[in-house]
Amino acid sequence: MDVFASVVVNWLASTPSFAVPFALAALGLIVSERAGVLSLGAEGFLLVGALAGIGARLALGDGAAAGALSLAASMAAAAVVALLFATLVVLMRVNQVIAGLALVFFCQGLTSLLGALFGWTNRTVPGIGELALWPLSELPVLGRVLFTQDAVVYLTPLVFLGATWVLTRTTLGLRLRAVGENPEAADAAGISVVGYRFAAILAGAALIGLAGGYISVVSTKLWVDGMSGGRGWIAIGLVIFARWAPWRALGGAVLFGCIEALIPQLAAAGVRLPQ
Repeated sequence: MDVFASVVVNWLASTPSFAVPFALAALGLIVSERAGVLSLGAEGFLLVGALAGIGARLALGDGAAAGALSLAASMAAAAVVALLFATLVVLMRVNQVIAGLALVFFCQGLTSLLGALFGWTNRTVPGIGELALWPLSELPVLGRVLFTQDAVVYLTPLVFLGATWVLTRTTLGLRLRAVGENPEAADAAGISVVGYRFAAILAGAALIGLAGGYISVVSTKLWVDGMSGGRGWIAIGLVIFARWAPWRALGGAVLFGCIEALIPQLAAAGVRLPQ
């Protein structure tokens, strides 16, 4: 019974870190799609963010702020690549599905090339340590599950809260949704459809890049080719499942995080389960 309890506690404690990439990527897609842009390039943004995060972490060393700056570099790199996607779909009016799929292939090749060129593949980094919220961290079970996590886990619900408030309670959110739902009426009202869509694509890509940086810098602490592992496609499914509602997407991310976190725990307990 003690072994079973240990497996359950370890599983629940690791679930938030597995859920964060799904949650951030899904939120980034929601921001983009609220402006009327279907961003199928999420898998590519994840890879770019993951590679940029590792590159920045290796360059910055082991300083206290290096982890945060590495995640910021992940966001910036994904946003830069998103400029290409935004130019294609907003200015040149290329089919969004084709542009998104092409971007994924481009990012897969680009990250593989740069990772090998700079020698970043399989090089470990220190990562980001856990923050124990004392005295709540001393609670049995819940202390380890909810109050002994890294900073990004704590920030993710706050990011969702802020995004929900902006989308539903502010003029900026109203205009963004108007651009997505009826661009002709928004343009007639004097709202810059091109500007809002560019901003939404870049902001969404930055969140997805943060998810990629979290995978490489915080979770695995190294870079390998294709390490996103299809999480971008799962995030797209989550957004559809959640009907573009941020909190539903967060719930779906926790569900997928639970499933993904369970596999290594079962393997450690001697249960063989194909991933």
